[in-house]
Amino acid sequence: MRVKRGVTTHAKHKKLRAQTKGYQLVRRASVRQARQAVLKALQYQYRDRRNKKRDFRALWITRINAGVAQFGLSYSAFMGSLKKAGVTLDRKILAELAVNQPKAFAAVVDVAKKAK
Repeated sequence: MRVKRGVTTHAKHKKLRAQTKGYQLVRRASVRQARQAVLKALQYQYRDRRNKKRDFRALWITRINAGVAQFGLSYSAFMGSLKKAGVTLDRKILAELAVNQPKAFAAVVDVAKKAK
C-alpha cells in the first residue's frame, strides 16, 4: 500500500504560514519563499538576542559617562574608584541613577571620589 503524504505536507505548510504572519506578498504566499524568510528571521532573532546585551551595556556606559562628566570625572576613573571603594552597583543601576535619581547618583560619585 502506498503512503500518501498530503495530510502531513498540508500540516507543515499550515504551520509555516502561521510563522509568516505579518509577512507580505510572496514571502507569505509561496511555501519556498516563506521557508527562507522564516529561517532568516530565526537567524536574526538568535543573533540579536546576543547583540541586545551588547547594545544595552554600551547605552549604560554612555549614560554613566555623561553623568560623571558633570563631576569632572571620566567613566574609567569613576569605575576604578567604585571598585576601590567596594561599591558593587552594576552599570544598569548606575545608569538608572544617573538618569532618574541625580541626587543618589551624586552620593555614589562622592563615595567614589573619597576612595580615589
